Amino acid sequence: QVRLVESGGGLVQAGGSLRLSCAASARTFSSYPMGWFRQALGKEREFVGAISWTGEVTEVADSVKGRFTISRDNAENTVYLQMNSLEPEDTAVYYCASSADLLAPDTLLLRQMEYEYWGQGSQVTVSS
Repeated sequence: QVRLVESGGGLVQAGGSLRLSCAASARTFSSYPMGWFRQALGKEREFVGAISWTGEVTEVADSVKGRFTISRDNAENTVYLQMNSLEPEDTAVYYCASSADLLAPDTLLLRQMEYEYWGQGSQVTVSS
């Protein structure tokens, strides 16, 4: 069982920055692809970004491209989501997720159904 705990959310003005962290409990964290998703009030949860278990391959959604960056520190069992130039439309609960499958080094998982473990979520609110 892998426990994921997000932190770093909060209230920020439009144009500001936040960095979300997701700490994993499992020592095998470094072996699994990770992802970030978000869910705005009244909307379905959507993909934000994904990172391979090596950390060398990443992808982010078109809506955040050029503003958000995903990274990981396997020595610290932590994955990060750096969010710059935040917009009110980025307001949502942000979730990190971990695969439970051992996959090829450059594998990215873009769909929610591919993830086994989820964090409790971290609220990000961007004021205009």
